[in-house]
Amino acid sequence: MDRLTFLGTGDSMGVPRVYCDCEVCTEARTGGLNRRTRSSVLLECGGGQMIIDCGPTWGSQMERMRMRDLDHLLITHAHYDHIGGLPEYADLCRWRRKKGHVYAPAEVLQSLRGFFPWLENQLVYQEVDDGFSFGEWRIFPWRVCHGRNGFSYAYHFSKPGYQWVYCPDSIRLSPEEKRPLENLQLLILGTNFYKEEADPDTRSVYDIVEALQLVEEMNPERVFFTHLSHGIDLNESERYELPERCKLAHEGLRLELC
Repeated sequence: MDRLTFLGTGDSMGVPRVYCDCEVCTEARTGGLNRRTRSSVLLECGGGQMIIDCGPTWGSQMERMRMRDLDHLLITHAHYDHIGGLPEYADLCRWRRKKGHVYAPAEVLQSLRGFFPWLENQLVYQEVDDGFSFGEWRIFPWRVCHGRNGFSYAYHFSKPGYQWVYCPDSIRLSPEEKRPLENLQLLILGTNFYKEEADPDTRSVYDIVEALQLVEEMNPERVFFTHLSHGIDLNESERYELPERCKLAHEGLRLELC
């Protein structure tokens, strides 16, 4: 059975914020449900195990899962909260005397070479602009609007009878960018806040109100919101009045992909 596990569901800063005494951060500081590391998921299937994104909390996520090894990483974009753990992963590969495999579009890999020029001593970079296969899944990336932060990539996974998308960082998707969201059994979408009040020109990720409009338009069967800020309280999820098919993801949540 193919399975997806949420390793991290936090936004770029994680929860708690070190400076913040809000109710969500206070509860998270005690190890509560709102404690959130940087967004990442683990795919387990016939191809083995593959983690999507490798932020600065990758090591603690691996420890929590009691995982001591990993062969495959898929990267959505070269922002720190999605790649900050790559040196630690390369160190794992060095100690294991092996080469780890990192998959991403060519322009993302080029950015990694600029940030971490030594990593290819331990990691094999594989360009996936034209798509690739992992187990029975056919996977292809496409560029999505990341607002003020430029662009990110989302990934579409498909096999006979099942399609799902992982899209942690996006906003204001164009009609062309929305097209891969059609006919999905599962959509995982990044949503920082419930309703974000910041100037639209400064924003980079959907809020939940906007995401629900997207869900209504694209009509996926199931939706999980991730990349959640300290403005979202998982202990009071009913206050957000989500439709039945939409849920707030939490760390450790496991989904069967069938």
